[in-house]
Amino acid sequence: MNIHTPLKTLELNRPHVMGILNTTPDSFSDGGSFTELDLALKRALDMIEAGVTIIDIGGESTRPGAPEVTLEEELRRVVPIVKEIRKHNQEVWISIDTSKAEVMKQAIEAGADLINDIRSLTEPGALEVVAQAKVPVCIMHMKGQPKTMQVNPQYDDLIAEVHQFLTDRIAACEKAGILRDNIIVDPGFGFGKSVEDNYKLLANLESFHQYGLPILAGMSRKSMLFKLLDKKPAECMVASVACATIAASKGAQIIRVHDYQETIEAMKIVHMTRSNL
Repeated sequence: MNIHTPLKTLELNRPHVMGILNTTPDSFSDGGSFTELDLALKRALDMIEAGVTIIDIGGESTRPGAPEVTLEEELRRVVPIVKEIRKHNQEVWISIDTSKAEVMKQAIEAGADLINDIRSLTEPGALEVVAQAKVPVCIMHMKGQPKTMQVNPQYDDLIAEVHQFLTDRIAACEKAGILRDNIIVDPGFGFGKSVEDNYKLLANLESFHQYGLPILAGMSRKSMLFKLLDKKPAECMVASVACATIAASKGAQIIRVHDYQETIEAMKIVHMTRSNL
């Protein structure tokens, strides 16, 4: 199982670590840490040296209750760091965490390889940009919108509803001309789900292999951890690595994390274990 751009291929025969690089002042865990270009570049280069395969750059916080960011501001936050990373390294995969078609377009032109969209290409023009650029895309389930998604989310059948949403969005992507092999699915941990919902998703993560597509799992420092453990998000490194290990053991190919060094070590152990089955 591989994903492709016109210039490179990523083999997904082992779990890959996607390092989070938020260039936002208000992200729930690391907001404000990497808003300066030189600090963001240093973080990215540190990730590359540690062995991160994909760097996921976000210019708009998607934490519960987060305000929306203008197109101009999001472009200002993400395009320069894409260019800087690409100047220093051609091999690392650069992902853009955005829902805006114009941000996708300009980021790809600057050197980004992958689109990570919490709104699953439902915003105007997003499907067309990804189809034309022939880059992979991660589509994610979210109930509601970031401002309100955690206000008492309710499901009749959580797993069935998430599956139906992903099935519909895969069909929309294919209809727009996006290659099925370039679609990644994300069940959307923390996006319109209760703590119990998130653990139900994790327990049933194998069911998402039914699409024959790569699975991205992002649980790092999320409320499913810090609410359960009564800790602050930044204090949940061990819990984050534990969830990453469970997800990778269940076959998730891309693990999105803040604590990349610790997670890389865990993924080496998961890969070695799975290689000896």
